[in-house]
Amino acid sequence: ERPERQPPVARPATPPFTWTTDDHVWRYGCGHEYLVARPPGTVPPPPAEADAEPWAQALGAVHAGETGVRITLQGTGERAVVLEALRIRVVARRGPAEGRVHRMSSGCGGALTPRMFDVDLDAERPVARSVPGNDTGEPIAPVSFPYRVSAADPEVFLVTGRAARCDCDWVAELRWSGGGRSGTVRIDDGGRPFRTSGAPGRPVHDYDYGARRWVAAEPEEAG
Repeated sequence: ERPERQPPVARPATPPFTWTTDDHVWRYGCGHEYLVARPPGTVPPPPAEADAEPWAQALGAVHAGETGVRITLQGTGERAVVLEALRIRVVARRGPAEGRVHRMSSGCGGALTPRMFDVDLDAERPVARSVPGNDTGEPIAPVSFPYRVSAADPEVFLVTGRAARCDCDWVAELRWSGGGRSGTVRIDDGGRPFRTSGAPGRPVHDYDYGARRWVAAEPEEAG
């Protein structure tokens, strides 16, 4: 007997938009901390923000306390695509990573960069919470879904994942619809989840540019 024909397997709808991510976005362009599990004497000076990714990869550094992720989305056609919801999913939890905290700057000035979404990764079910921002002294009201993107109207999301008690691997899931289709895309770091670790009680170091070395510093007090 001929085997029964199996129904075709439904493939996920290809989203009508593209996206890129950058998970080395620093507060004020200079304020960020990394956990590095190496002796301070073997750690090179802090990089510029634009060079942070290769610096961190070479050292096996982990984002300490928070990870700022810039997600840039753009439609592939003239018709607008509706972005309906952004979900955060923690795919692995561990105890905080080992190492020393290395601060990229001991002090930053300037206006706040808007942070559109804030996520508490320590929560049992993390939620991307829309928060107000500030751009050159002008307040920016919190915004919420849905959004629309097209080829002529891109969108940028800034998501800050924070952790104090875990070393968390996490991804974003974006639900969309348009042109009679819908789906959900996973947004991550080139196929790998984003990673953020708390750093409770870890030694903190600042870079002394005069002495050209990392020196012990007191951790910043919680505000």
